[in-house]
Amino acid sequence: MTSAVKLRYFETSPPGGLKHLTLAPHSEFLRTGKIARPERLPPGKRYLTPEEVGERTGRILAKAGETTLQRINSFHRGIRFPKLIFYRVFDEIPHLGYCHVTTSRTSFNPQTEVKWSFYIANFTSEISETYPFFERISSEWGRMYFAVAFEKAPGDTFRIDRSIRKNGLLFRTLDPQEALRNVLMLGAPNNAIRTLVKKI
Repeated sequence: MTSAVKLRYFETSPPGGLKHLTLAPHSEFLRTGKIARPERLPPGKRYLTPEEVGERTGRILAKAGETTLQRINSFHRGIRFPKLIFYRVFDEIPHLGYCHVTTSRTSFNPQTEVKWSFYIANFTSEISETYPFFERISSEWGRMYFAVAFEKAPGDTFRIDRSIRKNGLLFRTLDPQEALRNVLMLGAPNNAIRTLVKKI
């Protein structure tokens, strides 16, 4: 992924610039014979390295993943997903990234079982058919929730299962409630629980 503009990130300190003195300057002079000089705070901006930005982004994404998984697993005791939380940030734009939340399998029919993973991203984009999988990335619309089918590749690696769709996408939405419903439908073990999920 390439970025046309080199981004710089910084954090700001609370406004003020000068620390408040506990005594008025003339009182301090009368008491100690010293003239109190105002102590300056560090400059209001501190530039952050891409690694620091990526680490902060990752913590936020992982926290979102934990909260989402807890919410999913608290819906019904018949639906439980494993905790497999990890994140990736983009090297050149480390304030953007995505978090893998969980993985499971679903049978769409007796002959077909699909393995899939559920993700949260702090951007929106189209999911493409080829690497790097994200097209037209935008951070204007908040989070994106999506699930992708995968299959085992030679060795110990995995790849997108393109037998479902060319990009392997099971769903993509900006609505957290819709994402919750979709994941629960994928994980529902029977029609009775699916009926409950549809009422959400």
